[in-house]
Amino acid sequence: AFVAALIAGEKAAFHEWEAAPYFEGCLPVEVMAERGPETLRHGPLKPFGLTDPHAPERKPYAVVQLRQDNKLGTLFNMVGFQTKLKHGEQLRVFRTIPGLQHAEFARLGGVHRNTFLNSPKLLDASLRLAAMPRLRFSGQITGCEGYVESAAIGLLAGRFAAAERLGEPIALPPATTAHGALLNHITGGHVDAIEAGPRSFQPMNVNFGLFPPLAEGIRRAGAARTLAKKQALSARALGDLEIWIGRHPAAAAE
Repeated sequence: AFVAALIAGEKAAFHEWEAAPYFEGCLPVEVMAERGPETLRHGPLKPFGLTDPHAPERKPYAVVQLRQDNKLGTLFNMVGFQTKLKHGEQLRVFRTIPGLQHAEFARLGGVHRNTFLNSPKLLDASLRLAAMPRLRFSGQITGCEGYVESAAIGLLAGRFAAAERLGEPIALPPATTAHGALLNHITGGHVDAIEAGPRSFQPMNVNFGLFPPLAEGIRRAGAARTLAKKQALSARALGDLEIWIGRHPAAAAE
């Protein structure tokens, strides 16, 4: 009933200037619901791994994560519930969730718009504007997604600016590290075309798909292979990062 209500609920219309594709990692809750009745419980309502200590044999079908938003514990955020539902519809639909029938909503949801540069075409490898190198960009506007990722790109921009000011060579982080993989996506990740047709640069969280492949394959199958691959990529990244930040100057010189 909840999924059906989400889909049927009245949505606010987009303005002409708002017509932009959604970021896959931050979809409105009703858009996810439209993809199938099971989609939400494999996304923001994922219950897997949660056990009720009072009834461990009873597994929840779906859960809503409430994140405390103030010190008093009187405000809680419904995680993953960005939406284009009109305010009246939000009150009606969200109160169909068990436990929220009598909830007071201090602030209702919405959808935010991200503005970002077409960085692969506009920025150089050290995040400078190619047409005006005295300007350097960092953070979310460069085309990364996430708080940690934005901070990481800000850190790199600061290091690059400091090195340039001191007349030192700019050392880019290895592409095998999370910093380097994300930087490489931002400054060189534009895909002009794919088999399905034209495609443009889109913001992205850091993920293992951005890392260069391992030199040697993983001789395992299924979930064990996936886990071993991620562990190997992580170990390689940490080792290369230590060299980059100068903890092993002899190894770096080699």
